[in-house]
Amino acid sequence: MGNLTKTTGFALAPQNLEQAMQLATMICNSQLAPNNYKGKPEDTLVAMMMGHELGLNPLQSIQNIAVINGRPSIYGDALLALVQNSPAFGGIQESFDEDTMTATCTVWRKGGEKHTQHYSKDDADTAGLWGKQGPWKQHPKRMLAMRARGFAVRNQFADALAGLVTREEAEDMEKEINPTPAPQAQSKRIGQKQSRTQYSESDFNENFPKWKAAVESGKKTSEQIISMVSTKGDLTQGMIEAIESIEAGEPA
Repeated sequence: MGNLTKTTGFALAPQNLEQAMQLATMICNSQLAPNNYKGKPEDTLVAMMMGHELGLNPLQSIQNIAVINGRPSIYGDALLALVQNSPAFGGIQESFDEDTMTATCTVWRKGGEKHTQHYSKDDADTAGLWGKQGPWKQHPKRMLAMRARGFAVRNQFADALAGLVTREEAEDMEKEINPTPAPQAQSKRIGQKQSRTQYSESDFNENFPKWKAAVESGKKTSEQIISMVSTKGDLTQGMIEAIESIEAGEPA
């Protein structure tokens, strides 16, 4: 892999793009890589590069950053940790109103005014998120809290987050449509499979009960279901987690 500069602990810092890609390839092919990075050196490299901007080593980066639809995003808990490490961080208060199903997050910079963001069940319903298969159905309160936190923190600490959105928010964004390839690129694809598309939400919701029954009866594992469905289209991280939760015994 060439010479790498050793930083803190066992973190290795590649010195050029070639070394970075070699490290990304090694990581994404290891058992340590999260499912959404396995066999994806390009996504792994993007996560490593963004993590470096935030002061994270490569392994911290892939554990806390997710590349969703080609855009790096960060898990809600890691988002808060980055902000709390900012010299400008003043404080944060979070609450949840069970009666109105509203999450509230208030953050402030040192010496600055408090900024409050609310996100309710009605907001999620308006956005077409409430009851959506996956985390919104399994953990609705946490998803409301993460959305309120994401908006509040990004509004006050854009400098500390380098433009990152929460992974939870990125997963709910519509998948960007690839532009029409140039004629030269199209000619190279003759006899090859067309570019993959995202597995549709409607098909996922229709087939999920069948997959759940297959896993619970022991006929299939969650990993086998994910592998099978992935041949028909790219699964979002939320879809993957929903399937994995069946075997984990988490409430649907």
